[in-house]
Amino acid sequence: MTLKKRIPIVLATTLLTSILAACSSGTDKGGSAALPSQEPGQYGDTGTLTLPLVDEPTTITYMLPSNAKDLGPGKLVVQELEKRTGIKVNFQTYSPQTYQDKLKVIVASGKLPDIFTGLKPAELKKIGQKNGVVAINEYADQLPNFKKLYMEENDWVLKSFGDEAGNLYTWPIYNLNRKVNHGFMFRKDIFDELGIKEWTNTDEFYEALKKVKAAYPNSYPYASKSLANIFRDWAFGWGLGNTDQYPAYYDEKDGTWKYAAVQQAHKDMLDFMKKLYNEKLLDPEFLTDTQDSWTTKMTTDKSFVTFDWIGRLDLFYNQIKEQNPDYDLRYANPVGPTGNVRTLPEVSDFSVAVAKNKNTEASLKLLDYLTSPSGSELMTIGVEGVNFEWGGDGFPVYPELKDLPLVDITVLEDRYAMWLEGAYLRPDHRSIYYRFSEKEQEAQDKIVKEDRFEPLDPILNFTDEETSKLAELQTSLQKSAEEFNAKYILDAGYGDAQWADFQTELSRSGVEELMSIYNEAQKRYDEPK
Repeated sequence: MTLKKRIPIVLATTLLTSILAACSSGTDKGGSAALPSQEPGQYGDTGTLTLPLVDEPTTITYMLPSNAKDLGPGKLVVQELEKRTGIKVNFQTYSPQTYQDKLKVIVASGKLPDIFTGLKPAELKKIGQKNGVVAINEYADQLPNFKKLYMEENDWVLKSFGDEAGNLYTWPIYNLNRKVNHGFMFRKDIFDELGIKEWTNTDEFYEALKKVKAAYPNSYPYASKSLANIFRDWAFGWGLGNTDQYPAYYDEKDGTWKYAAVQQAHKDMLDFMKKLYNEKLLDPEFLTDTQDSWTTKMTTDKSFVTFDWIGRLDLFYNQIKEQNPDYDLRYANPVGPTGNVRTLPEVSDFSVAVAKNKNTEASLKLLDYLTSPSGSELMTIGVEGVNFEWGGDGFPVYPELKDLPLVDITVLEDRYAMWLEGAYLRPDHRSIYYRFSEKEQEAQDKIVKEDRFEPLDPILNFTDEETSKLAELQTSLQKSAEEFNAKYILDAGYGDAQWADFQTELSRSGVEELMSIYNEAQKRYDEPK
C-alpha cells in the first residue's frame, strides 16, 4: 500500500490580495455549556496537553483531499475528537483530482477554512506574511508536542520550513516514512534456477546480468519504467543523490552543494549504463517504457531486474501466481560504489496551515493533539476495544473488517476517517501501514541492519529572490542534463569529447550561478541560532 502523494497547488500571486478576508471567519460555538474535565491519561499520552482543549463546544472546518464518501459526524474519528477535545471537526473534503481547483477558488475568496493543506510553501509564506495564516511558532508555549518535536528535538525545522523572519506557517508531519521504500529488485526464482548469487557490488551486478542474458538471449535483463528518474534513483549508489533537489546534491566531504550531472561520478554511472545498453543488458526502452509494458516484461521472461517501490514485491507475485506460482521477486542489494540507498526524512512538510481567526487557538491545539502519541494512535490505528483489537503480532486487527480481502489505509480512511491526508501528523508505527510482508521486511532488514543509507542532505530555505532565480535556471539545466544523459548512453559516438562539451555548455547555461544560490542558502543554514 502507498500513501497518497501530496497535492501540488499552483496559485497566482494575484490571489493574495484577498487573503486578509480570511480573518473574518468567526468561532462556531456548538453551545455555551462548559465541558467536563477529563482524568489525566484517560486517552493515553497527550504530551502534557490538557483535555478537553476548549472551555465550551467549538466547531472548526478542516479542508483536505480525500476520496472517502462521507466524513460526517457518524465517523469514529469525528466522534472521538469531539469527545476528547471538545472540538467538532467538520472535514471539508474534495477528491484529489479536483482539490487544486477547489483550494484555488477558496483562497481567492479569502474565506479560508480553519485548517487546510496543500498550498506550495512559497505561497503559504506570502499568505502568512499578510496575516492570513498564523505563525505557529508564536504559539509554541501552548503547543507542547509542537515545541518538543520542532523547536527542541529538530530545531532545524524553522530554518528549513520557515520564512526569512524565522516564522513557520506550516505544521510538519513527524515520522511518516518507512526506513526502506524503494530499491533494486531481482527475480530470485530465475537467479536460483541459473545458480546465480545475488550481487554484493557493481561488478557482480554486471556479471549477474550477463549470465541471465546468456540463459535468456531474447531478454533484456534490466528494465525500467522510471523514465528520466532512473538517473536520480541510481545516483544514491554513486554518492550523488537527493530525493527532492536532484540533480543538486550536498557533498558531505567538503560541505558544499554540487550539480550531479557534471560530476565525474555521474560520468562513471553513465559509462556503466552505456556498457549495459551496448551489451543488450539494459532494455532499450528504459527511458520511454510505460508501466503496463514494464509490468509485462517483469512478469514474464523478458526482464528480471528493476528498481521500484517495495510493495511491488508482493503485487507482482499476486498478479502472476496462478500462471507462475514459483515467481519470486526480491529486494536486492544496492548498485554503485557507495553501496547505499536514499535516506527518507523523519520530518516532512505537507503544508498544513491554520487560518488567523477566532478559532486559531482551538485549531492549533487540535493539531498539537493530533501530533501527540494519543492523537497519533487515534488517527492511524483507531480506538482499542471499539474498532480494533491488538493481534498477536503486535499490529491491530479490525473485527468489523474481517470479511474484506484487504484492509489497508484507504479502507480505514473510508470507514473511520482515519489516515486522512493532512490530518495524520505523527503516524503510529504500530499501524497496519508499517506491517511488512515477509519480502518487505527482508528489504528493511537488508539495509537497516548494515546501515546502508546515504546521509540525508540539509533542507534549504530560499529567499523569494532566490526562488525566482532557481525557477529560471533549474528547468532548462535539468532538461539539458536529461537530454545529454540519453544521448550519451544511446549514441555510440558519444564519449569523452562530448562529455567535455556538455560540461562547458552547462557552465554557460548558469550551473555555477545555480549552485552559488544553494551554497549561500547553506551558509545561512549553518549559521548558529
